[in-house]
Amino acid sequence: MDLSNLKPAAGSVKNNGKRKGRGQGSGKGGTATRGHKGAKSRSGYSRKIGFEGGQMPLQRRVPKFGFTNINRKEYQGINLDTLQELVDSKKIKGSLDFDQMLELRLARKNDLVKIMGRGELKAKLKVSAHKFTASAKAAIEAAGGEAITL
Repeated sequence: MDLSNLKPAAGSVKNNGKRKGRGQGSGKGGTATRGHKGAKSRSGYSRKIGFEGGQMPLQRRVPKFGFTNINRKEYQGINLDTLQELVDSKKIKGSLDFDQMLELRLARKNDLVKIMGRGELKAKLKVSAHKFTASAKAAIEAAGGEAITL
């Protein structure tokens, strides 16, 4: 090995081949591939988010209506049939609290959980959640379980 056959490591040199704005001889001098005049030829130009070339942007074309309550609380619903499936597959025994729901991916850590009444529950379960529907609470207690509101 000598100086005539030294090469940089593979993938270490990144040049795209176009050297813009380096004189007329390069073929990319003068306007440096930006064309003539207009905002895009100037330095410091940045397009507004959602700009569509002067056409009325989508977020202004689409009608706005309705009302969004900023105080609304979203609950992650879990139905009784889901709980029964977990009991059948022996993933839960006797009780179900929020930490187990996280492990079983029934909810995320910042979710509020509501137990809903679809399906039927045969197992005796002690369920802890943020809310229960009336039918779910009745079904859990009818099966001999307990519904604990967090």
